[in-house]
Amino acid sequence: MFKALRFLGWPLLVGVLTALLIIQQFPHWVGLPSQDVQLRQAPLYQRLQEGPASYAEAVSLASPAVANLYTTKYVEKPSHPLFEDPQFRRFFGDNLPKQRRMESSLGSAVIMSPEGYLLTNNHVTSGADQIVVALKDGRETLARIIGSDPETDLAVLKIDLPDLPSITLGRSDDIKIGDVSLAIGNPFGVGQTVTMGIISATGRNQLGLNTYEDFIQTDAAINPGNSGGALVDAHGNLLGINTAIFSKSGGSQGIGFAIPVKLALEVMQAIVEHGQVIRGWLGIEVQPLTPELAESFGLAGQPGIVVAGIYRGGPAQKAGLQPGDLILSIDGEAASDGRRSMNQVARAKPGDTISIEVIRNAELLRLSAVVGVRPPANGN
Repeated sequence: MFKALRFLGWPLLVGVLTALLIIQQFPHWVGLPSQDVQLRQAPLYQRLQEGPASYAEAVSLASPAVANLYTTKYVEKPSHPLFEDPQFRRFFGDNLPKQRRMESSLGSAVIMSPEGYLLTNNHVTSGADQIVVALKDGRETLARIIGSDPETDLAVLKIDLPDLPSITLGRSDDIKIGDVSLAIGNPFGVGQTVTMGIISATGRNQLGLNTYEDFIQTDAAINPGNSGGALVDAHGNLLGINTAIFSKSGGSQGIGFAIPVKLALEVMQAIVEHGQVIRGWLGIEVQPLTPELAESFGLAGQPGIVVAGIYRGGPAQKAGLQPGDLILSIDGEAASDGRRSMNQVARAKPGDTISIEVIRNAELLRLSAVVGVRPPANGN
């Protein structure tokens, strides 16, 4: 018996090991589920284009056209801190001796043309009595304000110097999230500085920064003093005007915003030609169509905006619009977003006639409105 087991043991062991190996490699042969991890290998592509090892060429093209701004304004303040005390002023009134003091601030600007037109932020130059422009080549001169547009936070300056460099305009409509971006400006007054990042997002709005918002978001470091500077692409072409940062500390936290060059150029051309930006206006306040309102209108799932208020005597009232009307489209463009629709109206020329499709009391109406001129005060 022992001899028989000894004779058959090795073949039996080899057979068992072979069976286990087959079951492990081909479990489906014996009805067991496969244990293989199904991985998908990418097909062979051509080698992706690598980014440059240096952006020095882009910087050398763009940086001469980015200037540092030093603004000063004179303010009247009490000549002694005691005069600011409310109890002191209660007895002596507001007619207290004051001193005229000078306040300084920093910023940046972009030279848009050899004729000396510069773009910067309105908040950089607002209220300034004197604006000094310092070029990268060492020249300095005083600038005058041609006009400003607080609703986009842009201002146009003019300087008179020969042989001015100017920036090359990029195409802000063509940028993609992930594209390289370079921010050039004068942060904290240390001098011209370049920071690098990527385009984090496009079309940012409803941030509460400006009336008209269509920001490029970037993680290129933007700090105080960068306002009005240039956001350029990897080739040195202007993509936007650096405007604001989102920060709890006051320093860069990787969320910066720039006004797209397309919008900035439209504002600049309007200011140069007319001294101000002339926008279309209907005189209405709108609110989004919530699911509850859509259900009450019997239009669940359909886009639209609701007229919440109407400016008395404005173009909308003259056209017959009423509070509570549901606007479906303006000039054939679906009114799915209130801000976008009001921007559409703002781009229209005053005097143009636009068609408005509305629903009132379950009835479809087609109205015509003559676009008016948007007044300086807030309104649509």
